[in-house]
Amino acid sequence: MPMLSEPSRKYRAFPQIDLPNRQWPSQTITAPPRWLSTDLRDGNQAIVDPMDSVKKNRFFDLLVEIGLKEIEVGFPSAGATEFDFISGLVRSGRIPEDVFVQVLTQSREDLIRTSFESLAGARQAIVHLYNAVSPAWRDIVFRMSKDEVRQIAVDGAKVLRDEAGRRPDTDWHFEYSPETFSTAEIDFSIEVCEAVMDVLAPTPDHPIILNLPATVEAATPNVYADQIEYFCRNLPNRESAVISLHTHNDRGTGVAAAELGLMAGADRVEGCLFGNGERTGNCCLVTVALNMYTQGVDPGLDFSDIDRVIETVEYCNQIPVHERHPYGGELVFTAFSGSHQDAIKKGFEANEKQNDEHWRVPYLPIDPADLGRSYEAVIRVNSQSGKGGFAWVLEKDQGLKLPKKMQADFSKAVQNMADDLGRELNATDIWDAFRKTYHVQTHPKHFQLVDYEETRASDGTRIFAGTIAVEGQEQRVSGRGNGLISSVVSTIEDAFGLHLEICDYTEHALGTGRDARAAAYLECRDGAGNTIWGCGIDEDVATASVRAVLSAANSAVGKG
Repeated sequence: MPMLSEPSRKYRAFPQIDLPNRQWPSQTITAPPRWLSTDLRDGNQAIVDPMDSVKKNRFFDLLVEIGLKEIEVGFPSAGATEFDFISGLVRSGRIPEDVFVQVLTQSREDLIRTSFESLAGARQAIVHLYNAVSPAWRDIVFRMSKDEVRQIAVDGAKVLRDEAGRRPDTDWHFEYSPETFSTAEIDFSIEVCEAVMDVLAPTPDHPIILNLPATVEAATPNVYADQIEYFCRNLPNRESAVISLHTHNDRGTGVAAAELGLMAGADRVEGCLFGNGERTGNCCLVTVALNMYTQGVDPGLDFSDIDRVIETVEYCNQIPVHERHPYGGELVFTAFSGSHQDAIKKGFEANEKQNDEHWRVPYLPIDPADLGRSYEAVIRVNSQSGKGGFAWVLEKDQGLKLPKKMQADFSKAVQNMADDLGRELNATDIWDAFRKTYHVQTHPKHFQLVDYEETRASDGTRIFAGTIAVEGQEQRVSGRGNGLISSVVSTIEDAFGLHLEICDYTEHALGTGRDARAAAYLECRDGAGNTIWGCGIDEDVATASVRAVLSAANSAVGKG
């Protein structure tokens, strides 16, 4: 085989930006940006089968419901499907008064005119003009000089101005993108944007949107932040421009670039729900927005029912949201690791006791309930899980709060089941294992309580008298002790020769109200010194304690 050159030799590091005294590293995001969804344009053109009108209308309604006020609805000059959807959306009256629809057009007169025609009758709209300005596009794609590329932008801006002037009944706003900004000379990008602003004459009260795309990520996100801060510092008439970010995810840092770009002075973020878009996708608006919650900032977008959002997005895009996708993935709030589960369980317990709303649960940066997710799915049990996992499941599903030492005892049964089944254990699996291990609500079993009564002797001791079925054969038995539990233990030893020494006992209510049941847990040692655990559940706490003794006795017989 021929010798291949080292791949790294083909590439050059992206140059750093000369930005003395950069300020963005010390900034924080304290307010949400303006948001623009490009799902119906940038996201739509990036799927195998672009959406039909039914899907686009459903997606549009979702975006409005979430709270998006600026929505790029399409590329009207791309074809009849796009044009008809946009014009139909305008005519339908379904665009809320506070929502701006936006259309995209290349800087060509015929395409710009078509874009305006698609918006005929709109109350308000944004027309987004773009042309590529970076060296690779100038030299390879267009074979044009800087002056020629700048003139393309200027000519397009003049058409925008003139077409808007012919349609005074619509409140027109303009956006310009020096496409491929991230790989262009930044001073040239400023120069082109300034030329466009000279034509359109924006003011602070009616600003232009200058969108600075990381069309292809070419450097680490700090370099993009430097570009944004440099641009904001050096753009003439900055107060008449809204600086917008449109990051892609080629290096996997589209979200980071957008966040750092906001810190660097940008005002607006463009992207798609869950990051759909060309190649590795656009900036994920869901992630950027929900990251703000974790910093105490309200993003102004509503993802309180994130599963329904996902359902619509997956239906329209025909692309599944990855189960590990931040915030939206099926498994992002789920812990399988034993140490993670234990920390989460303790975090929830502490959260219930604290006196404020401050969210402090390990491994969960945001409360799943804020996104409409249930706590039941937070902890899931497999062969890698520890005692915290199944204890959480039993508590949430059955109300049982196992003592720590009992959790350790039961963990062996859970581990064996997980190894045998070779899969994740669900709540039913765990409950079945618990019932079988501790003989709770199972039949038949060696010792089965039929009935009993407790009385007090003249000397103050307690007398247990009842019927216990042994291997299905009922026997009348009785015993005496200092309390109910000790009298049952005495009965077991006197009637059946089984010695149990009580080590610890706990109980708690299962639920609240008049119909609440009780659970009792018993730790004891048998005659051979083995630690035995028992559990009893009943509507009556006394009967639950009796059942706990018999549960331990059944386990002792099994060990024997």
